[in-house]
Amino acid sequence: MTAPSSPPTPTSDAPRGRVKTALASAAGTCVENYDFVAYGTAAALYFGDAFFPESDPVVGTLLAFVTLGVGFLMRPIGGALGGYLGDRHGRKPVLVGALLTMGIATVLIGLLPTYQQAGLLAPVLLVIIRSIQGLAFGAEWGGAVMMTYEHAPRRRRGLYAAIPQAGNPLGIALANIAFLLSASLDGDWAWRLPFLASAALIVVGLIVRMKLSESPEFEDAKAKGATVRNPLLTVVRDDWRNILRIIALRVVESCAYYLTATYLLSYITDRDPDDRGVALAGVVIASLFAVVTTVLSGALTDRVGRRPVYLVGCFLAVGFGLPMYVMANTGGAVFIVLVFLIAIGVIHAALTGTQAAWFAELFRTGTRTSGASLGYQTAASVAGFAPFVAVLLADSFGWWGPAGLYVGVAAVGLAGVLATRETWGPAQRAAALEKEPQPAAR
Repeated sequence: MTAPSSPPTPTSDAPRGRVKTALASAAGTCVENYDFVAYGTAAALYFGDAFFPESDPVVGTLLAFVTLGVGFLMRPIGGALGGYLGDRHGRKPVLVGALLTMGIATVLIGLLPTYQQAGLLAPVLLVIIRSIQGLAFGAEWGGAVMMTYEHAPRRRRGLYAAIPQAGNPLGIALANIAFLLSASLDGDWAWRLPFLASAALIVVGLIVRMKLSESPEFEDAKAKGATVRNPLLTVVRDDWRNILRIIALRVVESCAYYLTATYLLSYITDRDPDDRGVALAGVVIASLFAVVTTVLSGALTDRVGRRPVYLVGCFLAVGFGLPMYVMANTGGAVFIVLVFLIAIGVIHAALTGTQAAWFAELFRTGTRTSGASLGYQTAASVAGFAPFVAVLLADSFGWWGPAGLYVGVAAVGLAGVLATRETWGPAQRAAALEKEPQPAAR
């Protein structure tokens, strides 16, 4: 296994510039997640009827979740492409290009004809555009996180790298708020409007990202001729073990999220359609809470290390798989909201807040975006089919099936933690403190 040492922190980047970079990356990540997650919400609530109306309810839901999964299948390809371009040509061009591509695809979904209007052409177009979304989303994450990580001071990289990750729940919250506000609209406008509304967010995200400066570590590597000719091939050949570790670590976070925010949302709505608003509100509240807890988790890793925080998150996931359905089955509004608050606002946030810095530190600068992106997005491609599998399991075993699936992916995450080295232990923290410039004596 390659064991790279952390490169020195750039000294030319002012603190204000570091914060600006982190917030700009988070703004784009927020928009990307709004666009990608809006599809998941629409698939759970509307697309079964809009694009597969001749199927029975279970088959319609399955087909809607299959199209959801198609986007996830494209994410490793997008991650490989974005990682390659980011390591070869810089992080910034990838950030801008991915956001623009995602935005166009999302708006087009809002303009699609339904099955009643265009027949089989409607679901075909839906799958094509969903595939484009997957490519763009796969390319975006690595650039956003690595740009922030490489601008950050070494001693606080967990905190800074968690800020773009906090854009994930913020985008999720905005997407679900959009669906809550549009729920009372007549006909297709209930699902079309949230997709069309993303155009405004895209413009803001592009303006912010265009003003970013390139990663100082990438610029330094480029000036020294230290960039890798084929970073994707190099990282797969030299660091394939770390890629597998990231997949295991990421599976628990990604699968657990979609089993909650997508499948459980559908499950609660199917049990009682009147609970749809409560469940959506629960996702929104939990996502807004997760914005804060994600950043706090990243900051905590700077103090205690990456591994302990992730380990706690995985243990919580293992223990919560069964109680979450017991609470949801009560039908009580408080319990429904609490389920999402724990699953998204605590467990998911602890994992996402830790991932960015930990994954980045497993690779060298020249292959960092390729390696982290490939592992991250490959796991996401598996997670995209978690709601589909949950529907099948529930049809055979009732709620015990999806609950067991949740516990199972959490166990995979635990195995990943045990197999992955700590990159920010006491020795690294002490070394960073020694190298930090000391204030002048008065």
